[in-house]
Amino acid sequence: MTKEEAFVDERVKVHGRFLIPILQDIQKTYNYLPEEIIRVVADKLEMPCRDVYGVATFYRSFSFVPKGKHVLTVCVGTACHVRGSTRMADALSRELNILPGETTEDKNFSLETVNCLGCCAIGPIVVADGEYHGEMTTQKAIKIVKDKEKGTNE
Repeated sequence: MTKEEAFVDERVKVHGRFLIPILQDIQKTYNYLPEEIIRVVADKLEMPCRDVYGVATFYRSFSFVPKGKHVLTVCVGTACHVRGSTRMADALSRELNILPGETTEDKNFSLETVNCLGCCAIGPIVVADGEYHGEMTTQKAIKIVKDKEKGTNE
């Protein structure tokens, strides 16, 4: 039994045949959904690979490419946009030398944009490693990057 098969077997024991929680655990562990594990999941759940991919591609939270150790998500929806989130996303892009949707070469940071996080009242919003930061400014966003680089905001 491969390590991937053992991992998926353990997830199936925990979640039964519920695909989304299994995929969430894979994403959390590997920072993406590796193709070889998708095949194991399909085999273990006795379903076609295309069905597993169909579910995984439907949800934006799943990725088929490795993400960075730190994931920064900037809301660029209307309420956040009018409060400067696009400028903030541009500044983060320059700071990290990547475009939204990309990961730094050292695999330390991924930068993403989303159309809404549902926190319009406290926008603009940046989510850093799952932690929501409201009323953000460009300077505050850059500070999050600097703190994570220093390891003071792990």
